[in-house]
Amino acid sequence: MQSQSRRRFLSSSTLFGASVLGAAALNLHPSITQGATASPVPKNKTRTLGSGDHRIEVNYGMGLGCMGMSWHRTFIPDRKAMIALIRKAYDMGVNFFDTAEAYGPWRNEELVGEALAPIRKKIILCSKFGFNIENGQLAGLNSKPAHIREVVEQSLKRLKTDYIDLLYQHRVDPTIPIEDVAGTVKDLMKEGKVLHFGLSEADPVNIKKAHAVQPVTALQSEYSLITRDPEGEILKTCEELGIGFVPYSPLSRALLTGYINPLTKFDPDNDNRDTLPRYTPEAIKANWPLLEAIADFANQRGLTLAQVSLAWLLAQKPWIVPIPGTTKQAHLQENLWSSDFSFSADELKQFTDKISSIKIVGARN
Repeated sequence: MQSQSRRRFLSSSTLFGASVLGAAALNLHPSITQGATASPVPKNKTRTLGSGDHRIEVNYGMGLGCMGMSWHRTFIPDRKAMIALIRKAYDMGVNFFDTAEAYGPWRNEELVGEALAPIRKKIILCSKFGFNIENGQLAGLNSKPAHIREVVEQSLKRLKTDYIDLLYQHRVDPTIPIEDVAGTVKDLMKEGKVLHFGLSEADPVNIKKAHAVQPVTALQSEYSLITRDPEGEILKTCEELGIGFVPYSPLSRALLTGYINPLTKFDPDNDNRDTLPRYTPEAIKANWPLLEAIADFANQRGLTLAQVSLAWLLAQKPWIVPIPGTTKQAHLQENLWSSDFSFSADELKQFTDKISSIKIVGARN
């Protein structure tokens, strides 16, 4: 980088670091609730995934991704603090919580199950199947019907519940016809163990085949200002079929918050970012113009980078429901407040055009 750009980069890194430390300071004493009544959420702050009898209404148009509370984020926070955070999210009006058997594996479902037990009937609980797990490690895909049933029974126990509101196939298993997967989930729905069916990272062909057997409520795939792969056929297919879209990693694993810089270290034993090309120091430096562009827009409007990133996703389609994860109450509040901001048509076009002109370095996986 040239000297001027480098000085600007280092200055930005310092400012971002200070904001992170300030936010963390607000989270020293998270409260622990006992299933109190959630804060009311205005009707205009809700969004619908799916259609007809297969729809789900989500408060704030946003859920809480819980994976990072116990897996793949370098540090593992105190369990009691994360239980308190999940319950605090409910108190703040969040009603959509996302986990999976693969996260940990198993630990995250156990955490989420314990946290939500006092308020289970008041929230929407999402989990996933689709992997073999051997010796505590993911060991390839497995969506055989018998395995799906086995996973669901185990997940129900870990989640301390008798039904899962939204059950996703975590990844498409090319060895099992998607129609068989959809049919198995349909049977589980008839038995009352599952209420809604979802897919994750599925292509349009498989989405259509599965939907023909059992209507799909939501498709979950990575989507953010730096990962725009779903634009085009994926979102078009969802719109045509009345399927909601749930972006995971909507803040690109904290990259779009300014929390990460080229000096950030990832623990290879508990952080997949260490293996992803986009999170190398070189890629982070190369992609810094994207963060500067987001910051330029955010600073003029009293917003943070995370809030602009989430608001932009919400502006794409009314049936998009991101699930940002966090381990801090201050960041949870920050994320929810992003739903207060609405782009004007001109703002959205100008901002999107500017972002689109920036070359992104490093594949997402």
